[in-house]
Amino acid sequence: MQYQRPDVELDLLRSVQAVLRELGDQAPALQNNQGMWRWSLHKKVERDPRKSPALVRILLRELEKAESEDLRHVIIPLLHTIMYVLTKATGITEELYRRTYTFCIKLLTLPTPYCTVALDCAIQLKTETAVPGTLYQRMVIAEQNLMSELYPYQESALLLEIEAAQMQQTPEACMRHVVSHALQAALGEACHAAALQKKLKASPRRLLERYFHAVVAAVEQMANEPRPSRAGHLEKLEEIYCSLLGPLAAARGRRGGDPLQDQPPSIPLPSPHISFHLWTDEEQLWKELVLFLRPRFQLRLSADLEALDLHGLPPDRELARVSVLSTDSGIERDLPSGADEPPASSSPELERASLQRKGGIKKRTWPVDLWLPGSWHAPPGLHRKTGGPGGDGELLPGVSRVHTARVLVLGDDRMLGRLAQAYHTLRKRETQKFCLTPRLSLQLYYIPMLAPEEATAYRQAERGELAAFLGRVDRWYQSTVNTLCPAIHKLAEMPPSFDTSRTVDPFILDVITYYVRMGTQPIYFQIYKVKIFFSDGSQDPAEDVFLTELKVKVQDSRFPKDGFLSKKRGVAEGQGAELSICYQKALLSHRTREVTVSLRATGLVLKAIPANDSEVAGPTHFPHSAAPAATDHTCLNVSVTEVVKSSNLAGRSFSIVTNTFRTANIQIESQEQRLLMLSLDKDNRRTFKDVVRFEVAPCPEPRSGAQKSKASWLSSHRQKETETIKPTPKPLLMPINTFSGIIQ
Repeated sequence: MQYQRPDVELDLLRSVQAVLRELGDQAPALQNNQGMWRWSLHKKVERDPRKSPALVRILLRELEKAESEDLRHVIIPLLHTIMYVLTKATGITEELYRRTYTFCIKLLTLPTPYCTVALDCAIQLKTETAVPGTLYQRMVIAEQNLMSELYPYQESALLLEIEAAQMQQTPEACMRHVVSHALQAALGEACHAAALQKKLKASPRRLLERYFHAVVAAVEQMANEPRPSRAGHLEKLEEIYCSLLGPLAAARGRRGGDPLQDQPPSIPLPSPHISFHLWTDEEQLWKELVLFLRPRFQLRLSADLEALDLHGLPPDRELARVSVLSTDSGIERDLPSGADEPPASSSPELERASLQRKGGIKKRTWPVDLWLPGSWHAPPGLHRKTGGPGGDGELLPGVSRVHTARVLVLGDDRMLGRLAQAYHTLRKRETQKFCLTPRLSLQLYYIPMLAPEEATAYRQAERGELAAFLGRVDRWYQSTVNTLCPAIHKLAEMPPSFDTSRTVDPFILDVITYYVRMGTQPIYFQIYKVKIFFSDGSQDPAEDVFLTELKVKVQDSRFPKDGFLSKKRGVAEGQGAELSICYQKALLSHRTREVTVSLRATGLVLKAIPANDSEVAGPTHFPHSAAPAATDHTCLNVSVTEVVKSSNLAGRSFSIVTNTFRTANIQIESQEQRLLMLSLDKDNRRTFKDVVRFEVAPCPEPRSGAQKSKASWLSSHRQKETETIKPTPKPLLMPINTFSGIIQ
């Protein structure tokens, strides 16, 4: 069943080398095909599974070559490629699994993020080597919401309305795929694949579910053993195989199967359930997460979720779907998945009648002084750095997080600003009604998207700064994700096809699915808070947050009280406004140094995203200046457009210069009758006018009243010498998943 022909190996090698050349800077001719090479490589083995072992061997050789020649920029892309092949393939020998595992262990000596990704791969390979098919089975069960007592985890990815590609992904079809893949992965050439799939298609739902639960039980019970036995796993699946096909057909399969069967049937890896929703409600993210935790068939929410105020959201509410390309930002939600609580661990019997989710959980009272668990927090001291996937901390007693909400958003920097707002609001809600956190692992993904009329080089540079940053620090993200925008535009402009008989081979869906499955390394971004004071003293100060940029402009001049400008003042002196700026200067020593200046300026721009590689977070290039105890390395780049007056023999002259500095905290106040206008994250809908003063600082983690009282109690019982030390609040960091995180 394995290909040994030189022409097949050569074709696969050329495809792999094309993918690697795409990661370099010396291949401008490949720019038009970026992202297609990896997709076409996976399609080759998907259409002909016999090529999978040959591709694994080629990828292993390239990995060993990259490690020996210190070509680190290709290591993580190659690791993701080989893991994706191993997840979908059958017929991989134990020797290939062990070689891949040994290589991943060797990479643990490298720095982050290489060792982080390699460790994640090694953990998966250790189980897959002993119990082939585990990765495929767990992925399908979680993504398709096939309830299983031994593997109750539920997840879903969210994006485009692509029903045409998912019409055949019924629960019955997914269960057939799981059973076929598990048996072929374990039995190899001894499995009569065509007869197996024919038998499964002819089986009624009740019988199919029995075999599905039997296979899941065999795989999960062996995978959870401290020392899983490949021979023991093979013995269990042989029993199921013989029970399914009968002893005679099974014996023929062990003798070599059907000689006329040149190519085994391909087993697809079903894409996740995906839906597309326009972001029309400020609280839509929170509402969708609540609906995600509620099973479809339940008319009532669980005991803890019932207490939530959904602001008129009916229990059976379904959001309207829109199938047009929107010029507005979009956010998607997970489809409702499994039960709130994992069922008690027990072995499912072959006689299990149907796939059902167990509804209802026990109501529990949360501790009064409960602290937020670490699942919502980034690893300490990280900002724009690679962290472990999930970041799960200690959970509440008796609560297991079995839901993964994968929220994938399309849009530009304006949409990310709205996402930061929603993320901040969500975290504040959790300090008041603590119910989503213990059940939910929230994973955020981002695909840059501009409206067709804005897809110019200037607009991409102006509104795609975060995407450009992600592409610089993660080349696999640049090659795989940043190239989707033109393809999505092209697809949106195509007329709809009503030919349902046409074979669907979607490039965009496959790339999105690959991203949400393999993008497990988050990069954490600091959210900044801004407090705004207005000229109208009766108006309360406003508070908001931003993620990428805050722009300040001087509004049209307000004349002085006498109604006219002094004739002695030049035209240039009338430009801008006199501003008082107080900030903490960023120093390499991390010491606090406060600077106060007064100058005339026409505007300011505060950027939180590094403009080039030399400003990527790091202790040498991008220091923090907020407080001596700070351990992260982030700050704002402030650009001030200053009006400078100079005198010479020809008289007075005025010039416009741009001064830049770095800080983490800044306060700016207008010293004249001229007011300021603030724009957050390049979004015209988030504009504040008639501003006289504003303050910017890193947004801290929201804290509940119980947390504050507990902190006050701890402070009162500290020793006197420590009471004078002001604790540094933990910053609120928003993670966006990539393939590798930041590669320094």
